[in-house]
Amino acid sequence: MPKEKFYLTTSIAYTNSWPHLGFALESVQADVLARYERDRGKEVWFLTGTDEHGEKIRRAAEAAGLSPKTFTARISKRFRELKKTLNLSWNDFVRTSDKRKHWPGALKLFSELRERGDIYLKKYRGLYCLGCEGFVTEKELAHGLCPYHKKKPEMVEEENFFFRLSRYGERIKKAISEGSLLILPESRQRETLAFLDGGLEDISVSRSKKSNPWGIPIPGSDQVMYVWIDALANYLSALGYGRSSLSAKKKFEKYWPADIQIIGKDILRFHTIILPAMLMSARLPLPRKILVHGFVTAAGEKISKSLGNIIDPFELTKKYGSDPLRYYLLREIPSDEDGDFSYEKLERRYNADLADGLGNFASRVSTLASRTDLNPSFSVSEEVRAAVLKTKNEISEHLAKFKIHESLASIWELIKFGDIYVNKNRPWETGDKQAIFDLVFILNELGDFLSPFLPEASKKIKRAVSMRGKRVKVKKLPPLFPKPEKVILKT
Repeated sequence: MPKEKFYLTTSIAYTNSWPHLGFALESVQADVLARYERDRGKEVWFLTGTDEHGEKIRRAAEAAGLSPKTFTARISKRFRELKKTLNLSWNDFVRTSDKRKHWPGALKLFSELRERGDIYLKKYRGLYCLGCEGFVTEKELAHGLCPYHKKKPEMVEEENFFFRLSRYGERIKKAISEGSLLILPESRQRETLAFLDGGLEDISVSRSKKSNPWGIPIPGSDQVMYVWIDALANYLSALGYGRSSLSAKKKFEKYWPADIQIIGKDILRFHTIILPAMLMSARLPLPRKILVHGFVTAAGEKISKSLGNIIDPFELTKKYGSDPLRYYLLREIPSDEDGDFSYEKLERRYNADLADGLGNFASRVSTLASRTDLNPSFSVSEEVRAAVLKTKNEISEHLAKFKIHESLASIWELIKFGDIYVNKNRPWETGDKQAIFDLVFILNELGDFLSPFLPEASKKIKRAVSMRGKRVKVKKLPPLFPKPEKVILKT
């Protein structure tokens, strides 16, 4: 029987500068869900990538003294390196500058919208935010500035292709109300609906080659595809949409629609309004679920390339390893809200939760069990089995609601339960093999539960603990999270 498919995407990172902690958060959140669904036996396809066209990138390349092609190749390579650095499990990495893989899908989508009568030429004059790579209205500004990039938009006037977004407002509202397009958390769904209630205006989907030559040329025109229609097409193009080979067609038919798309709140409308409208126009199914995370902030300000307050995830993982950084991002920052980064909080989580929590429990149990003969096997006590089952159910419930931080909180409650069980039964004094067996069972289950969140720690636990049938073998674990004199070296 074929496996159930599961298609998961992140947004694609903008290549005007190096990776920062905000994209690391989104990548790790997506990785948790991908690993969790694989562990449940699904055939997962996990997509990420880089968004490489647009005026902001062209200007950044010029400032660096490089061509846009060379500049974006260098930045994109660094984003790809996050796979190893953060221990990510993505299956594919799409680049919007890839003429073979991406351009056919983007051009096909544009062609489909045009055939439906949803694309037309229009002269336009409006405010353009370079940071957003989008036109904005006066009401969207805060004291004349973009609320996300803190800069004043430019006035732009030119003839562009427009998409008839105004046709699709009621259909999108219906899809949301019927549950065929689910947006989490509910606050983001309400925000989307409120915006729809205000009415939709048609949007520009191209720029003139004269003003911005760095993009996908639209056949038979002097225009290049506007960065957002180009970028949003990546979720389709990466699966083979627009390519003629039989394998590409089969792959697209197998995996589309996306089961989950994870995005930041600053690109909410592009994914909950513009993308669904384009898909409706092209007669394609909508994504099933859109999960919206908040910002990683530093001293209350969004971490942003435009604001220049970047925190480098490569440096952080170099200092502590991938699991501690993954844990901090997933536990300290609520999955659907903003969360502030500080070295002090990271140090506190490392010492209290990882070294003194999980690490200490794993060390105590594996040390006891490694010198105890647990064969023939025992049966797990009802108290312990109930605690483990409770944790398993809570993980499932929380992840279904995009509450990754609460899933981890449930796992740490099980670690706390294990510590209490150790101290209550004192097996190092009593030699109580039943208690030791129960503790090994808890540690073994923790190895499974932690697999999507802390893959390295999970792997070490699974290597040390073997519970197959009547055979129970445990090796003593070295410290999972050693505590040096100073965990954090501030930069």
